Amino acid sequence: MQSPELDHVQKVWDRMKPNSAIYRLLLSDITITTASNGTINGRLIIQPLHLNSKGTLHGVVSACLTDWAGGLAIASTGLEKTGVSTDIHTSFVGTAKEGDWLDIEGRASKVGGTLAFTTVEIRKVVDGTPGPIVCTGTHTKFVKQ
Repeated sequence: MQSPELDHVQKVWDRMKPNSAIYRLLLSDITITTASNGTINGRLIIQPLHLNSKGTLHGVVSACLTDWAGGLAIASTGLEKTGVSTDIHTSFVGTAKEGDWLDIEGRASKVGGTLAFTTVEIRKVVDGTPGPIVCTGTHTKFVKQ
């Protein structure tokens, strides 16, 4: 049985995806695996469209995942809308290649009346569990309705 937070986050994602060409392109195969109040996890397999010229995960995909996971972490707190980005930062720590699975964790550090602050960790999946960090990110969003 799914948690109420996972049901809510999945509904928010289902509403967002058709309205974003970049999400439809880069994240069409992403799966939200878990959600609780303030936290979401997802999985994505790296495909050729996710690669840079060196054959590894492109930085724009990492930034897109930071945006996606931060927004849905905010949604996991019960908000219907995930706000507008005011700041996003991604640090590239490791790498991933075609065929690798990524585990993406988004956490809402604080969701206030005006701003929400999130952190994101993207890890390569090894033997079915999150392993080495590929990148970390922070994402701030304007959430005042």
